[in-house]
Amino acid sequence: MTSREPAAELARLNSIVSPLRRGLLKAARSAEHLPDLPDAQIEVLRALPRGVVRSPGDLATELGLSRPTVSNLLKAMEAAGLVVRTAAADDRRRVEVSASTRALGLFDRFDRASEAILVDALARLDDADRAALAAALPALERLRDVVQEAARG
Repeated sequence: MTSREPAAELARLNSIVSPLRRGLLKAARSAEHLPDLPDAQIEVLRALPRGVVRSPGDLATELGLSRPTVSNLLKAMEAAGLVVRTAAADDRRRVEVSASTRALGLFDRFDRASEAILVDALARLDDADRAALAAALPALERLRDVVQEAARG
């Protein structure tokens, strides 16, 4: 596919990626009886993997959101037990945010369920399809990175 592909090919790519993501999310939630978190909260949690602490400003910059939006998200997420906000050790006026133990546990369960669903789905494909998907992964990763960069800039 080139950057000048016909609109139909680009629409086809989008019609595959979005439903694949939604379907995997729905199946994993169902399999693990996980709560239905808004996408914005999931993005915040993905930006706070285990052991990572960030300021609300850093999160806003990384996610391309306004500071007030991130502040409102963090308030709701703290109330739901998904994030922990603490005063920075070096400056008590600054706040640091990390994912809660509860949120990390939910993500671990989601990741395990997603992996099991994908393993089962891939087993239903023939060898040629599995090989084609494996070969496409580096290009899809680069496409993801370019799209994320564009979203931030």
